[in-house]
Amino acid sequence: MNDVRELRTRTFRDQQSRSTLIGFLAVGFTIIFVASLAIGPTGITFDALPRAMSAALGLTDDPSAERDRLVLFDIRLPRSLLGAFIGAALAIAGATMQGLFRNPLADPGLIGVSSGAALAAVATIAFGSTYLSFWTFIFGIYALPIAAMVGGLATTAALVVVASRGRQLETATLLLAGIAIAALANAATGFISYLSDDRQLRDLTLWSMGSLSGASWSKVAAIIPLAMGLLVTLPFLSRPLNALILGEAEAFHLGIDVEYAKRVAIAATALSVGAAVAVAGIVGFIGLIVPHLIRLVAGPDHRIVLPAGAILGAALVLVADILARMLVAPAELPLGIVMAAIGAPIFMHLVLRRGAAVGGI
Repeated sequence: MNDVRELRTRTFRDQQSRSTLIGFLAVGFTIIFVASLAIGPTGITFDALPRAMSAALGLTDDPSAERDRLVLFDIRLPRSLLGAFIGAALAIAGATMQGLFRNPLADPGLIGVSSGAALAAVATIAFGSTYLSFWTFIFGIYALPIAAMVGGLATTAALVVVASRGRQLETATLLLAGIAIAALANAATGFISYLSDDRQLRDLTLWSMGSLSGASWSKVAAIIPLAMGLLVTLPFLSRPLNALILGEAEAFHLGIDVEYAKRVAIAATALSVGAAVAVAGIVGFIGLIVPHLIRLVAGPDHRIVLPAGAILGAALVLVADILARMLVAPAELPLGIVMAAIGAPIFMHLVLRRGAAVGGI
């Protein structure tokens, strides 16, 4: 009886700890989200919101109020929403890959999804007015993000075909095939860059560095279904990933459909990374460091790692975007550069900490 009571008490405390951490992260994210709306090189701060709302409702014809509305509602708000989605999507993808491969150094780009999406986007930039003119004619301004999404999904489909043995998806083969496909995609990207002219090379370089400067409500509308899909998928992924920590055989004996779980995890990763690359280019380190930070605080339970990682990833991208806008204002740094400057020292600290812990054993 005492053992049952102790188990219930421990479970209650774990639930309280999870709720406390997620609540703390949610409050921090809210503050950062408001700051991303209030901070910018135009000098318009969050106290201009009442005037902006008046202009949006047609209650005033003041030109300054219309300017406030344009900056807050049409530029900063969709940009902040996209940044939050990208951070959450990449963090979820990173945590999923690390759980699937049982490797804390696994990254969303490890299976080649980022490289495939980048290859399709680079081809669209370089050949959009020649060989791929039909693509840009059909999709117009959405040709680039749609191409990136299709490239990521096509890479994932090829990966699944290569790594499948009957109905089984071999994790080791998946990893090795992903590295090979990523290398091929990077080689093709380099070849296309070699064939590009100066203007195309500049566009390719700027896109590959990542940016939220092209954020718009149409892009927000395009990623809403994906965001909802990730929210629906999260509860499903937590239990299988927790079981896979013990190994595939042990997960099977715990009642997990391992093959189905692996396919869902890979599909969720492909959609997350493909959507992020489509709307912002390549942004590194989110999927690598955010799950690490959450595990240091809360342990390896994916019931907390996935939702808490999503919130922390969203907040981290918004912080990086604020710095990208303000460090060289009125110009703007690429988001990927700022994120690398933030993420690389954190990752190095985690590596040194892990090495010190191993050496101490």
